[in-house]
Amino acid sequence: MAHEWLSGVGLTGLKSVLPPLIVLLVATPVIVMLSLLVVATLMTPAMVRLVAARRFETLAQRRGGTFVGSVMGGLGATVLAIMAIVVSMPLWLIPPLVLVLPPLIWGWLTYRVMTYDVLADHASQEERRELVRRHRPFLLAIGIVTGYLGAAPSIVWASGVMFIVAAPVLIPLAIWIYTLVFAFSALWFAHYGLSALQALRVEKAPPNPMGPTDELTIPPRLAPL
Repeated sequence: MAHEWLSGVGLTGLKSVLPPLIVLLVATPVIVMLSLLVVATLMTPAMVRLVAARRFETLAQRRGGTFVGSVMGGLGATVLAIMAIVVSMPLWLIPPLVLVLPPLIWGWLTYRVMTYDVLADHASQEERRELVRRHRPFLLAIGIVTGYLGAAPSIVWASGVMFIVAAPVLIPLAIWIYTLVFAFSALWFAHYGLSALQALRVEKAPPNPMGPTDELTIPPRLAPL
């Protein structure tokens, strides 16, 4: 049906591009989102504990997040991302936008999911909100970079008909690459988020009651009689 429509409108040359385009539009968002949620749920907590043990041993855990909050927040952000993908799909047919819109959507989703998960154990709710407010541009930039790294494999294996023949091999390979990319992003978010949290607590810490000038003084030595 699609081939007949393309022939009717004089776009016969696009027939060879249609199969990989369909694979790109349908398979990639599903694979990316599932890989992100699996990494966020199963791998991110362990990575955060590893980073905290090596760099932030004295950082207190105030447990402002919960597993239920992580799951619900992740699912809510995923639903919004799916809606954005569905709405923007007609624009993907415009060559420049197909390289811009999907990574932006995946980057936003990564930012929303990872920011909560890496701060869930160590930051309180108030601290997490403050950190997101202060560092949103950079956190979003980390997510967008991750989105572009995740989009690169799909552009390769969906860029020609020959790749569709090898789909049974290339799709698992793509899942493995996506998992590595999101694991890398989890470490990046963990290092940045815990470092920002530590700086925030130093900033909010009450001043030293002794004060900088209230040092102990040594009484002058008496002159000999």
